[in-house]
Parts: sequence; C-alpha cells; structure tokens
Amino acid sequence: MEAELRSPQMCIAFCYANCMAQLVTRIDDALLIEVDQFIADGGASSRSDLVRMGLERIVDEHRRRRAGEQLANAYLRQPETSADLRSLDGATRAMIEEEPW
Repeated sequence: MEAELRSPQMCIAFCYANCMAQLVTRIDDALLIEVDQFIADGGASSRSDLVRMGLERIVDEHRRRRAGEQLANAYLRQPETSADLRSLDGATRAMIEEEPW
C-alpha cells in the first residue's frame, strides 16, 4: 500500500487535489456544446485543460499588453533622440549587409 502512495500517478493526483486551486463557473448550453466540440476536435484534452489554456492565454495577453504600455510610457518620458535613430539606421544597414544574399 505504501509503495502505491509513492507512485508517480499518486503523486500527480495528490498534487492536483491538494496543491492546485479549483475554480468553479457556470456557462450556458451553447458555450458548453462549443467547448465539448473543441475537445472532440483535439483542441484540448479536457474541459479543465481548455479552461486552464484559456486563462493562461488571457493572463499572458494582459501581461504583454501591460509590458507594451510600460515600454511606450518609457519612450514618452524619454523619447529617442536623432542620434539614437541614426545609430539604429547604421546598425540595421550593417546587419543587412552581412546577410549572404
């Protein structure tokens, strides 16, 4: 019995049951049909997997949008100078000239 508790499957089950938060939500029948069709088409392995994938995507998009806004705000606080842009043009030309085409 003790060896069974140490098996990889039991460790995964324990982690899922005790180390991961569980979210509960309700969706309408039309969305449920679409979700189940998506899973049947191989887009995800389960409803939980699909929800996890969706949440990861939304959070990643939010993180990227926030980083983009921070970058844009940094350029507003300290815009590029003409000298900066000239050196970038030179670096870009040098990279293109190095290409073997």
